[in-house]
Amino acid sequence: MTEKTTPENLTHKLVRFQQPEKTLRYLGELPDTRLADLFGLDAEAYQKLLKDLDEQTRDTAAELLDDPAFAERADRLPFRPGQRIVALGESTTADRLSWFSILRHLLPEGVELVDLAVSGSTTTQALALLPQLAFLRPDWILCMLGANDAQRLGRGAEAAGTRLVSEAETERNLLALRDLSGLGPDRWIWLTPSSVDQARADAYPHFRRAGIGWTSEDVDAVADFLLGRPELTVDTRRATEGLHLDDGVHLTLEGQRAVTLALVDSLAREAS
Repeated sequence: MTEKTTPENLTHKLVRFQQPEKTLRYLGELPDTRLADLFGLDAEAYQKLLKDLDEQTRDTAAELLDDPAFAERADRLPFRPGQRIVALGESTTADRLSWFSILRHLLPEGVELVDLAVSGSTTTQALALLPQLAFLRPDWILCMLGANDAQRLGRGAEAAGTRLVSEAETERNLLALRDLSGLGPDRWIWLTPSSVDQARADAYPHFRRAGIGWTSEDVDAVADFLLGRPELTVDTRRATEGLHLDDGVHLTLEGQRAVTLALVDSLAREAS
């Protein structure tokens, strides 16, 4: 059953996926009172919502670590205290319930995680982060991009629509991010875009009104390109099937948990 949209759950969803401090950097460091205002909240309510979201990722990580086999695999992750891990991505990674937020609670103290993902970002927009990457000098980069490139404009019952970013441009941008990052291939990890429930996405009222949509074929094309790269690529599609919110694109917390499992399993196998 589709969840009824109320002001309360709409605000929750906005805070979960939107982080104005990332897109309004030109305003300098924004205090919580100002950020809370943007969501129509007072600072106390905003902080409580952030805390609740963080606790959900902390609880998810603790639940995963209760499995001794998973805990053993997590111990083999290559990230060490003193290292900085940067995530590049879009809403799947910017999500405050994301796989990257869960990963934060699986790692030892002293490992720094920096999430540069921005909801709605394309690979073209992500290229603008290269100067910031140079400043941060990460030890590892985890990159999950390409889903928004595959968004189709003018999609409808009689029209396939036009990709927001062409397939060739997506591939060029991903390679540019990789090549200009300054990291060696053993410190760069790709994650494919997660699966898309195409029927649900096509039926989602907000997407239909906007004339936008996604196809599994477009997502698969991005994934196939990444899987052909020499760097480690974590295929998240099968793990996330059926684990979407009502729009068929964004993941539930269970879907984010599945991405975390796929990442840890892949890295543990690589370390064996």
